[in-house]
Amino acid sequence: DRVLVAVGRVPNSEIAGLERTGVRRDASGFVIVDGQRRSGEPTIFAVGDLVGEPMLAHKASHEARTAVDAIAGHKTTFEPAAIPAVVFTDPEIAWCGLTEAQARAEGRTVHVCRFPWAASGRAMTLDRPAGVTKLVVDPESEQILGVGIVGSGAGELIAEGVVAIEMGATVSDLRLCIHPHPTLSETLMESAEVFFGQSTHVHRTKRGR
Repeated sequence: DRVLVAVGRVPNSEIAGLERTGVRRDASGFVIVDGQRRSGEPTIFAVGDLVGEPMLAHKASHEARTAVDAIAGHKTTFEPAAIPAVVFTDPEIAWCGLTEAQARAEGRTVHVCRFPWAASGRAMTLDRPAGVTKLVVDPESEQILGVGIVGSGAGELIAEGVVAIEMGATVSDLRLCIHPHPTLSETLMESAEVFFGQSTHVHRTKRGR
């Protein structure tokens, strides 16, 4: 057996003459930018792996659009909270927003809603019942803080979680969105129903208020 270790990247920020500008770098060499991806030199913008984690192509593309809009004079800012990440294993793993561990590390009180794919009709018919859809929710405002999915096609399903976080959706918003049956996307709606103890296919005692 062999194991390929291919983790860790360093920024290509050793650029001749950069020291004569107002561009600043952190201890790891990543360029420091503001919400519009503008560096310490007002006319120099930086995006992508050069400005740090997460090093993802879709994050870099969105940063580039933000920078272009800022250069064009539009009011814009880059919001990193809803950047989706996908591990293309089998089954896939996908998440966006805060994980349960991150939320608790920030001192937040959260309620975690889990819907097992073994209770999903579509997952069963696909013979892919090994999976779970999880919501990390603020119990007071009921706002969705994070979404995590493990299962076949999780990378496709996480986009709905991104929309929910971007729009500041609550579990009520997600619960009241009618999802087609039987589909894997239904697991997002059902995980929202778990918050209220109303999941159609999984019995959960209603959470204490």
